[in-house]
Amino acid sequence: MSFFAFASLILLCMQSAIGLWFYFLFPSLGWKMPAVILPVALTVLMHVALSYTRTHYGSAESVLYFLAYAYGGLVFLLFFWVLAFALLQGIGALLHLPSKTFLGPASLICMAGTTILAVYGGCAQPKIKHIDVLIPGAPEMTAAIISDSHLGVGVSLPRWQKALARLQEQNPDTIWVLGDVFEYGADRAVYAKALADVQTKYGTFGVLGNHEYYTGYENSLEFYRQAGITLLENKIHTLPNGLQLIGLKDIRTARVSAEQLDQLLSQTNPARARILLSHQPLLTLTAAQHHIPLMLSGHTHNGQIFPFNFFVRMVYPYVYGLYQTGPKSQIYVTSGMFYWGVPLRFLAPAEIPILHIKGYA
Repeated sequence: MSFFAFASLILLCMQSAIGLWFYFLFPSLGWKMPAVILPVALTVLMHVALSYTRTHYGSAESVLYFLAYAYGGLVFLLFFWVLAFALLQGIGALLHLPSKTFLGPASLICMAGTTILAVYGGCAQPKIKHIDVLIPGAPEMTAAIISDSHLGVGVSLPRWQKALARLQEQNPDTIWVLGDVFEYGADRAVYAKALADVQTKYGTFGVLGNHEYYTGYENSLEFYRQAGITLLENKIHTLPNGLQLIGLKDIRTARVSAEQLDQLLSQTNPARARILLSHQPLLTLTAAQHHIPLMLSGHTHNGQIFPFNFFVRMVYPYVYGLYQTGPKSQIYVTSGMFYWGVPLRFLAPAEIPILHIKGYA
């Protein structure tokens, strides 16, 4: 069963559960319409919309894309509210409490409030997050991080340009790109030029994410070239200030092994400052064994929609923030610049990290 077929089945079940809750609150609705007919019809419509917007681009298609994915995300969010209130209702029934009279209105208020906050979170510009990091022997510098922007049909060009303008205001010495930059859609070259126009002291460097492989490896290489990104695929680049920047291919998609990373890191100079760029926060033990002071990753989106971050944590121990991975090693995992697919953010805001790097003896 394909991923989308499995996701559709899960989505259908979630919609049915939500429909049954509404039937419980409003018995006059009947159970067939909210729990069967609407879930099936809306799942089919969502599939048609998403398939159409994969090959057709424009303003109307962008709206259709937004509505289809937003609906799927809201179903996920509301399902967990329904679970919570159904559990409370069950406890109330066991205790012979008239819980329906207040749990019903409370559930509707919570679902409405969550919807508003999630939509607002998805529409909000990424926040600028300043992070101070100490790296032995590092030159003092600032670096802006771009990760998981997923540009194209889901993220408009003006929104991308506005985010880059806010990044430029921070006057970073360099920009580091952690992958999953462009998805699909029109004006790919224009999106790339917007990043290429951002000038920094040392330039822009980056690695590929898994979506760069999904959307076409050669197309992604062309986008990086047009965007002025120096691509580091299992390579080491030393900046003019002496900082060693190490870039990995996407660990899972390109099947980078611990042995390959070990071999790459053995080529670095441990007496000089080193930073490792990797789209996925994996192979952290290998990096720590080489005493890499800082590893930078994205991919997780911090779950994007709470409580999905708990599911992400089952796969990735490091989901969001700065972690100590060894006596001399840390990793920072960013929540990403925008979103993938579902244009919502709930309790997991998007960000543009600005690293303030300082050295010590």
